[in-house]
Amino acid sequence: MKKVIVLLIACVMLFPVYAQEVENAPVVPDVPEVQDVPEVSDAPEVSEVPEVQDVPEVQDVPDPAPVQADTVRVLDKVEVIESPDKTKVTLGENQVLIVEENGDTVKVILGSRGISIIEGEGGTQIKIVEMDEPESSKSYSSGNKKKGFKGHYAGFEIGLNNYVTPDFEMTLPPDQRYMDLNTGKSWNFNLNVIDYGLGFGTDKVGIVTGLGFEFINYNFDGQNSIRKDDVTGEIVEYVPDYAGNITKSKMNMTYMTAPLLLEFQIPTGRKRIHISGGVIGGVKLWSNTKTKYTVSGEKSKEKAKGDYNLSPLRWGFTARIGYRALNIFANYYMTPLFKKDMGPELYPFSIGLALIPF
Repeated sequence: MKKVIVLLIACVMLFPVYAQEVENAPVVPDVPEVQDVPEVSDAPEVSEVPEVQDVPEVQDVPDPAPVQADTVRVLDKVEVIESPDKTKVTLGENQVLIVEENGDTVKVILGSRGISIIEGEGGTQIKIVEMDEPESSKSYSSGNKKKGFKGHYAGFEIGLNNYVTPDFEMTLPPDQRYMDLNTGKSWNFNLNVIDYGLGFGTDKVGIVTGLGFEFINYNFDGQNSIRKDDVTGEIVEYVPDYAGNITKSKMNMTYMTAPLLLEFQIPTGRKRIHISGGVIGGVKLWSNTKTKYTVSGEKSKEKAKGDYNLSPLRWGFTARIGYRALNIFANYYMTPLFKKDMGPELYPFSIGLALIPF
């Protein structure tokens, strides 16, 4: 019992001490003012940074890139770049050919020279344009430079396109009249980048092959274009809402080509006349249609890419004759323009002039 009483007395005596220490503690409780820091948690104001996330507007820039140009590379040596108004062919580090379209003017640049084709109300004018040759440009070698037989294929060709029916008629049936062409404005540009010749034990007769690119455009004569039927998938006439205001409507296509020719060379003094003929094959790289029109005095254009049921592979006959750098060529394809039963049965041909290094 005494121990309990002593313990109670000790507790009573110690209580003031503990109470005094607790009373001194209030200085620490003021810390709640520091707890106002939660106001910093109002950092949501900083979270308004999301407005910076409007950057997506900058990310929209890459979207047009795929539409700017199509690029095809062959054996890592030949590069073909097609943009809406220009086609470039590069061989190695050298820019070999540029086909540039600006309004009613088509300019073809080959090395240090060019050809300008201007379509005006008074007709079509063709001018030879001298270009400034860049210091970095290098001449490219084509053909076989060894002594002996040398073929004639590599060079630049310009001509006109058209097609015929299975009966070799250029006048189309009534249900195909939408394919009628303005032949005088349907140009064909060919760049034959390389050739190889194999003589038959002589320098006057041999086999010639090579590689080239054929740039084709068919300029429609009517106020129409073409497209695939949504149901059948066949090629049909397309008459846009702005028909009657169309100034130009055409279909463009590009093929990579390779010939197999038998060439004869007839000496005429120190020079020769070369005559060759054989077969030529092609692989389609791309195609599109383009329509230019004017509404209320404002010029506009519409371009649509697609395969348009064009034959992906084709073959035909080719012939050429020339003297020195000037040549005449003609191509006729046995493969129809469109796949079987997927469009009018038409057989393409072209004829024109060729410039060949000698």
